[in-house]
Amino acid sequence: MEEINRLRDLAQRSYNNNQFTFTDFMSMGELGDYYDNEAELRYASPVLFGGCELSERKMVRFGSEKDLGYSQEFPIKALLIRPLADKFADDLNHRDFLGALMNLGIKREMLGDIFVKDKKACLFCKDAIAEFIIQNLTRVKHTSVKVEETENTEDVTAPDTEEKVIQVATQRIDAVIARVCKLSRQDALLLFPAGLVFLNGRTCTENAKNLRPGDIISVRGKGKFEYSEEMNLSKKGKLNCKIKIYK
Repeated sequence: MEEINRLRDLAQRSYNNNQFTFTDFMSMGELGDYYDNEAELRYASPVLFGGCELSERKMVRFGSEKDLGYSQEFPIKALLIRPLADKFADDLNHRDFLGALMNLGIKREMLGDIFVKDKKACLFCKDAIAEFIIQNLTRVKHTSVKVEETENTEDVTAPDTEEKVIQVATQRIDAVIARVCKLSRQDALLLFPAGLVFLNGRTCTENAKNLRPGDIISVRGKGKFEYSEEMNLSKKGKLNCKIKIYK
């Protein structure tokens, strides 16, 4: 309820004062609350963005250039974090980078997604905290690092994917998740009421929903994949479909 009230307040402030307002970065669970109440907030022209197309943690901006007569970008900076010496660097992962940032006393809502590739990370953060991170993040795990603002994020944020063909009896999301995540159908069903399944960034509680090519599914604690292509039927009548698993 507190999160919804905050969204309502920001929407009302934007509408009444003719100004843009922004949330902090919101988790996928928090964004689920936004989507549940999206209809009542639509009058304030909300837009979501997290730094890049694949961002899961996002801000909500209330206000539009058409309504307000001016434009304002999201207060987001992209920072590149890289080892000073690659050959002496640890094999760093998402948890390592996030832990180092948390150790600086930064609140999680100030930070967006962290994309990690080849011991480097691209961090999206609120612009107000960017310079502090540049000046103070000097070590991740046992590795000395350098932080700098960047506009070229694609090298790190472009996902590594593994393509697979699976067979399912139906396009239902619970059936596909069970097959991709190697779960029993019953265990897959339990994920939905627990709020652990996200379809195209939104919490999905409808386990019988049919997937369409291009849908992106995230299962908290299990991973993320794209339902990319429906192919032919097998001799036993099962559907062959192509899946892209994000690594």
